[in-house]
Amino acid sequence: MKHKKIMALALMAGMVGVLSGCGLKSPNASQAAETEAAGTTAAAAAETAAPAEDAITLVYAEVNSLDSLDGKIATFFKDKVAEKSGGSVIIDIQASGVLGAEADVLDGMTNNSGTVDLCRISCFALNSYGAKLSSLLSVPFTFEDRDHFWAFTETDLAQQVLAEPQELGLGIHGLYFQEEGFRDFFMIDEVNGIEDLSGRKIRVSSDPILTGVVESLGASPTVISFNELYTSLQSGVVDGGDQPVPLYESNAFNEVAPYVILDHHTLSASEVVVSDATWNELSAEQQQAIMEAGQETSAYAKEISAQEDEESIARLKEKGVVFTEVTDYTPWKEACADVIAEYTAGLEDEYAQITAMAQ
Repeated sequence: MKHKKIMALALMAGMVGVLSGCGLKSPNASQAAETEAAGTTAAAAAETAAPAEDAITLVYAEVNSLDSLDGKIATFFKDKVAEKSGGSVIIDIQASGVLGAEADVLDGMTNNSGTVDLCRISCFALNSYGAKLSSLLSVPFTFEDRDHFWAFTETDLAQQVLAEPQELGLGIHGLYFQEEGFRDFFMIDEVNGIEDLSGRKIRVSSDPILTGVVESLGASPTVISFNELYTSLQSGVVDGGDQPVPLYESNAFNEVAPYVILDHHTLSASEVVVSDATWNELSAEQQQAIMEAGQETSAYAKEISAQEDEESIARLKEKGVVFTEVTDYTPWKEACADVIAEYTAGLEDEYAQITAMAQ
């Protein structure tokens, strides 16, 4: 594992040029500068725990930049792991998608490629691997608010979700949850309600649930790589996409699609997964340190996510972004009723447990 960092950095150097034109922020020249932007400093981390001579380096893949919400949370986790492991475990964050799109990284991990040790993934990314419990978190209009989601993460059912990929024999398992806020649609032209989505081409990933949501709302789902979304909006290949507001901002989509409707169709729940092969190489003490760091990172994510959402909306309004509030979610939920029924079939009891946690 010590050699993985060298391999990853070499790959990053070759891919930065490709990323620079796609709307994602390329990695800054200085890792220390990015870390400072994330609210920590390299000096503070060094004081907490200097790396041991035989320290193990684990490569952590993140599709977003280090100064994004997810980058800040990843940096917090990195520092906590160094602190709690006494410097015996070093997290090497490879951000801005330099190791590939989320689906590519996940494919590599499930195939035990040995390139990536940890990765933050959207929970819906496990849908195509047969992870039905994880799919429940992506069902539209499941969570009433953030507190509802975080109440769920404290349950035994949440632990079953984290363990599900390992039980399916995928060679990975979840460590902890985080969230990026609710996903909202953003468009190149003004949108004031469901009727304005009719016929619009909206970017989707390979996630069948999001595809179903877009279709149910009368729009046309268009599969496009996240790395190509900025230029696709710019050229009119698609009319819009969906992201939590802070990630919409950090990827500069407001420059080409300045209209956002706050429909909150899905909470962007995610989890950090680790390769089983990597996990088995760690000592019991190192595993415990990572687990404790993950617990504290979840608490930090809960705090910073809501704060980032509010601050991001304020900044974007100053830049001229037009936000449309949804005051009645009933027609949106009714439009997606078939999607909700399809992806909760056979798991009605578990889904009822989740929805009953709303306060």
